[in-house]
Amino acid sequence: MVASTLVGMLCAHLLCFSGMFLLISRRLPGNRMGMDVFAVGNLLLAAAYILQLVEGGPAWSLMSVVNHCLTLAAPIAYLLGAMRFFGRQVRMWLPLTVFCIAYASAQWWVQSQMGPEARYAMLASSATLLFFAMSVTVLCGTRSFAKDLRAEMIFFACLIGGICVLNAIKFLKIMEGGLDALHMDSRFQMIFYIYMSTLATIVPPSIVWLVLRRLTDSLRNMAARDPMTDLLNRRGLSDALTQYFNGRNAVPAYLLVLDVDHFKRINDSYGHQAGDEVICHVAGLLRAGVRRGDLTGRTGGEEFVAVLLESEVADVMVLAERLRASIESQPIHVTGADEPLRCTVTIGVSSRFYGADGLEEALREADGALYRGKAGGRNRVEVGGSTPSLITPPPTMPLSDPATAVWPTR
Repeated sequence: MVASTLVGMLCAHLLCFSGMFLLISRRLPGNRMGMDVFAVGNLLLAAAYILQLVEGGPAWSLMSVVNHCLTLAAPIAYLLGAMRFFGRQVRMWLPLTVFCIAYASAQWWVQSQMGPEARYAMLASSATLLFFAMSVTVLCGTRSFAKDLRAEMIFFACLIGGICVLNAIKFLKIMEGGLDALHMDSRFQMIFYIYMSTLATIVPPSIVWLVLRRLTDSLRNMAARDPMTDLLNRRGLSDALTQYFNGRNAVPAYLLVLDVDHFKRINDSYGHQAGDEVICHVAGLLRAGVRRGDLTGRTGGEEFVAVLLESEVADVMVLAERLRASIESQPIHVTGADEPLRCTVTIGVSSRFYGADGLEEALREADGALYRGKAGGRNRVEVGGSTPSLITPPPTMPLSDPATAVWPTR
């Protein structure tokens, strides 16, 4: 009687949280983060336990076959939901249907060849292997796809590991004592149901917490980035620098300010859509041109910045010149233009600065160098500080002429 009450409460928890997951999934814009699949997993497991209550005990029947299929299909649904949560767009109904058909066939063969004990032992062993694989996958995820959720993943791995251990014990008990070990009021089954009821209470709120955390992180990331180029904005740069300089091994950084030469002429000649395409093109080259770990941002209009971390001044100058040359040499295919365009940039470089509070001063210094570069003819790299140095490309055209800042390729 106590076991039936526990299983009934477990079914109620699963059904309630399934409804909650469905409601949440309908409110999530675009990416549902697997919440709809988690809801299906809860429904499958609740249906399996309802069939177990109706069945009353081990038996060979269609109801029992369906029960076993649903019991294993539920964790598979949870696995598919987790894959969607971490960004992999996987199908749900096809793999679940294929699995249920295959496992139902396997049950029929085992029952006919080895008897009912073997069929129930197969269920316990299959669940053990499945949950073991899930635990290992979750732990491995802390080093790859779930680095930002390390503590949560370890917590889930421990819970899943508990189910794995209980199913392994169930397998051993079936092998030793036959189907008598599966009586609902046995001590082991009571422990099993208590553990599953505890999981049904703990895991769903934990999943909701993960979704809320992802939404919060997404909103924070949106607030820190320029929507057109996905580069950091001023706030994002400041936050990223604060995080970097708070690190134990932080070293001084250098700042580059890039400005597209004669950008107004691009808008006037080809339209604002072409101007947006040029901005995105330069942003892509900037992102590809810096090293991994450096910071890139757009501070407004046609002006970009790059923060070079753990660099020497010679490396900074080489990278700045490489960026300038790369942008000058890459053609831009813009809407409405018969031929590809090219643009140039002027780059101002600050002296090295210490701490996030030095960003504003570095920006002022790099801006000053940028304006000197503009006044000196554009398409060049100029360094700020008391004794500015200059890198100027070998001009093939008179770069001081504004009309040559953007020209068709021939």
